[in-house]
Amino acid sequence: MDRHVRILSVLSQLWGGLALVMGVSLLCLAGGAAALLQQPQPSSVVGVAAGLAAGSFLIVGLMVLAWGGASLWCGALLRRHAPMGRFLGLGLGLLNLLVLPFGTVLGAYALWVLLTPSGRSLFLAHGPAPA
Repeated sequence: MDRHVRILSVLSQLWGGLALVMGVSLLCLAGGAAALLQQPQPSSVVGVAAGLAAGSFLIVGLMVLAWGGASLWCGALLRRHAPMGRFLGLGLGLLNLLVLPFGTVLGAYALWVLLTPSGRSLFLAHGPAPA
């Protein structure tokens, strides 16, 4: 089961890296929409739409950045067999089930690895490993 925990660690870090790239791109879109607010608008509808788009992209981008950071942190903790990594991995695995299609597969794999008795024993026996 140790091999599966290492695979899950790598997959979690890759998923987190992709989420960080997506979060940065959403923040760039928010900046572009906010730049439209600086231009003289022919109508107020464009200004309202640009403001809503900028706010939405900003909020979602920050949430995706937080998700990616948590996934990277989880992968590092899983690699060291830290009990907090198992706890975080289970939480992120449950949330990943909602992200179709790749998040669902990653979430199901994480739940399988971290909830089996042999997977659970890896985190109870080792405790936090030295860095």
